[in-house]
Parts: sequence; structure tokens; C-alpha cells
Amino acid sequence: MASSLLLGACDAPKVAQENPGQQSGFIESAAQLGVVYNHDAGLAGAYRMPESIGAGLAVFDHDGDGDLDIYLVNGGARETAQSNAPVNRLFSQQTNGQFVDRTVESGLGDGGYGMGTALGDLDNDGDLDLFVSNYGADVLYRNDGSGRFTDISEAAGISAPGWSTSACFLDADLDGWLDLYVTRYVDDGPGRSCTDSAGRAEYCGPNTYRGLQDLLWRNLGDGRFESAGAASGMDRAPGKGLGVVSADFSGDGWPDIFVANDGEKNHMWVNNGEGFFEDQALLMGVAYNAFGKPEASMGIALGDLDGNLGLDLYVTHLVRETNTLYTSVGNGMQDSTGRNSAGADSMPYTGFGTVFLDADQDGDLDLAVANGRVTRAETSNPAHDSSIDEAFVIDYGEKNLFYLNEGDGRLVNACASAGDFCKAALVSRGLARGDLDGDGDMDLVISNANGPVRLYRNDIPNKGEWLKIRAIDPLLGRDAIGATIEIQLGKRRMMRPVTHCDSYLSASEAVAHFGLGDATKADHIYVTWPGGEKEHFSGVASGQVVTLLRGQGKKPNE
Repeated sequence: MASSLLLGACDAPKVAQENPGQQSGFIESAAQLGVVYNHDAGLAGAYRMPESIGAGLAVFDHDGDGDLDIYLVNGGARETAQSNAPVNRLFSQQTNGQFVDRTVESGLGDGGYGMGTALGDLDNDGDLDLFVSNYGADVLYRNDGSGRFTDISEAAGISAPGWSTSACFLDADLDGWLDLYVTRYVDDGPGRSCTDSAGRAEYCGPNTYRGLQDLLWRNLGDGRFESAGAASGMDRAPGKGLGVVSADFSGDGWPDIFVANDGEKNHMWVNNGEGFFEDQALLMGVAYNAFGKPEASMGIALGDLDGNLGLDLYVTHLVRETNTLYTSVGNGMQDSTGRNSAGADSMPYTGFGTVFLDADQDGDLDLAVANGRVTRAETSNPAHDSSIDEAFVIDYGEKNLFYLNEGDGRLVNACASAGDFCKAALVSRGLARGDLDGDGDMDLVISNANGPVRLYRNDIPNKGEWLKIRAIDPLLGRDAIGATIEIQLGKRRMMRPVTHCDSYLSASEAVAHFGLGDATKADHIYVTWPGGEKEHFSGVASGQVVTLLRGQGKKPNE
């Protein structure tokens, strides 16, 4: 039996359901828990494109007290010189489970026209730093410990003009320092005017504008970053990027990058290990859908949906397009949307944020999708006395979607048992997951464009056992971003990636959550570390958070 070193293994506190016998599924609890916030898109009747795109968030432990906090990215007037422009907000969780606005104390109140977030420990000091993408100048915050952040954007050298959207920290060159990939959208200046089929003012689509080149910032290890776009080859393929994830898709130990492009072919940047990336999206089967057509790709869910120990991608799209499921097969992927109801079922909707999670903890991954239109619904007819904010929700609001996994990767619509999650029609954008109440299951947070934040507490009944695992590289003092963790239950194995990046404009904690069903322990744990090294750790009991240290397991041949 292989040995294991388990640090910080502890029983998570059990939190009783607040509505026993009354409600189940995902229970909306934001205001009840003190998270009172309304995103401001800066609506002024001009139908500027950024109004319909933004509203990201991050769920992470900002102050190192062991519970999760919520960071919400705001929009507001595009002329950021206004003194009363809205700012991003941080809600810090207290010991009683309530949240308190700590924006001022944290220093995280950026006043730019916000888009999304990325999380990563850029200086290897053990706490999470924060990147905020903007319509305009991006911002990089260094976590100084105990909940205080410093804006180091200028000193870090990450300044670049343009419109940034989703972003992801990854160690692209495996030198131990997390680099930063930033997707960028379109050059929408000067602003243009568009109309719908009825001649009403409408948001322009991305085909109206020129796409921008994404950015790769290489971490120099001294607090500074340098542009690696030209050296990496990524500056040769501009796109209209909205979503990004990173993992070793090619199986060679090096992190690759998948980018969801809006209305154009997606990118799959395969890392050659020498600082150069080649776009192999077409070769790997993820550039287009099964019909060879580009789609309006936006959000990305990353995980092993079908249980074959390969990473799959679920990509959200525009109304009248299916959301697309790419499943791993051999050395590439295939469009498996046709065998899944989460494809055709999504056609009436416009999807943005999306995540895989084992909501019922039965051992397979389920799916949540945040919806909200970017073109006015044909049946929309706001009352003449509706305010501009009310009309925005009536015109563009949609209900969300939730699916349960049948056990073989097939998803079935489970909105009927999802509680509040699929009920409200809002303009949903960002979606993040995390165990907010410390009871072991995954809760959800959604940021809505020009609308209220929604926090959905997971009160699904009769859930299975659970286990949460962190993979730490002690030489770096941080999560081993890019690793994968497998657990074995009898003859069954399941795998989760170690990443902060997925969904849309959003970031979540890099803790691998496993539902165990009826099993009360994991028999074995296997970690594939960045670079491809593998280790085997002995089994552990369910119902706890376990930390595995690189170098403390057994090699496969031992």
C-alpha cells in the first residue's frame, strides 16, 4: 500500500438545511446572507456592446480565514473619469456564514468598466492574487495577506489597450511561476448603431467589428511580466475570445490553452514545451461543430463528463445554436452534442457561464448553465412606462438550465428539481462554484448583467458522500495548477482538474471536489503533476478536505 502525507485533513462543518421539509434543490440565499449587490451596466439607451457582455465574478478565500468570499465585477459608465462610477465589490464571509462588504478595506474597488476575473498565486507566497479584465485598462492585484490587496498593474507591466474578457493563470513554461493568458474580444470603436428586424435600436453583433489578438503575459518571477505573444506564435491568430481554459489536452505534460471565440473558429493552443504554441483546434476536433460551422462560443465547462479519465469541454452558444459538447477520444475530441439533451435543449437560449459539478454527489459530473440573451426576444414587449433597467431584463432575460448526469455522460434536464436555479429570467453572465457554507457540497453564484447577484445554496436531498482534495507543490507553496487528481472507488476511477479557470469571466477555487455516492472512503488517490510526473497516495475517508504534497506519494514503479 502506498503511503500518503495528508496535511490539513479535517472534517468540514456540517450546516443544517434552513428549510427542512419545505424547499430543496438550489435555494437562492444572496440577500439572506448579506450579499446585496446589483450590477450596473451603465445603460443609457445607446446600446453599446459592452453593456450586454460583462458581469464576471470570483469565489475564493481572499483573507486566508478558511471560508470562501465573493468578488463581483461591476460595469458602469464607459467614461471612467466620472467620480461616481460604480466599482467592483468584495463580500467577505464571516464566521457566522453572513457576508459583509469589505471592498474599501481590501483595496479591490476597481472603478474600470469591468468584465471578468482570474485567480492565481503569482508570487508563490501561499495566497491568491487577482486579475481583473476590463473594457479598457486591466488591473492586477497582489494579495498582501490578511485580506488586503495592492494594485501592481503598472509595476507588473501588464498594460495593454483594448477589450479584455476571460483570463486564466497557468504555468505555460513550467518554470514554477504562473503566467497569464487574457482573451480579448473586438475593437468596437468608433461605436456603430445597429437595429433589429423591427427597426428598433439593438446591440451590434461581433461580426460588426474586428477581432483582437489575445495576450500571453510571461511571469518573470520578480513581480514583472513580459509579453510573450510574438515569441509564442499566438499573435498570428486574432480572434473574438470570450472564454478560456487551460489543461494538458495533448497528454505530453505541458499545459495547453482552449479559447472559445465568438462567431469564429475556436483556438486550441498546443504547447510544444519550448515556448511556442500551435493552434491545433482543427486537428483536435474543437475548431467547429460537427457540421464544420463556427458558432458563437462564449462560456466553457471543463471536466470528465463521461468518466473515461479524459477532459471534456462543454461550450455555450447563441440562441438557435446548440451548446456543444466536445468529448475526449484518442488524441483529440469529437462533437458528442447529438447524444445529449443538453444540446438541443439549449437552442432557445443564449448561454454564457457554465460549470460541471457533482451536485448530487453520486460520483459523476452534472451541469449548470447561466443564460441571457444578447439580442431582443421576438416576443419582447416592455410596457411603455418601463424604466430602461426594467426593459433590459424583459428584453434579454432568460431562465437558467440545470442537468443531471445519467452516469455515462448523458445529461437530462433537471430544472424541475433544481429549486430556484431555473426559475428567474435574468440576464445571467458569470457563474462560479464553491462550497460556500462549508457543508461539503458545491454551491453556485451567478452575476447578472444590470441585475442582482444570485447565490444558490445546494440543498439537494439525499446526496452521496464527498471528498475534497488540494494538490500542493511545497517547493512553490501553492496549488499545483495544471495537475489532475484521480480517485479510485473499487474498480471505478474519477478525475478532476486542478484549475481556477472555466465558465465565463469567472474564477473558482482550485479544490477538486468528488462525490462518492454510498462509498465512505476513496481507496486510492493518483495525482498527475504539471510536467507529467505521477504519484500514488493511499486512500482516505470521506467527509473531509485533504491536502496532498508533491513528493510525498509513491511513484508508479514503487
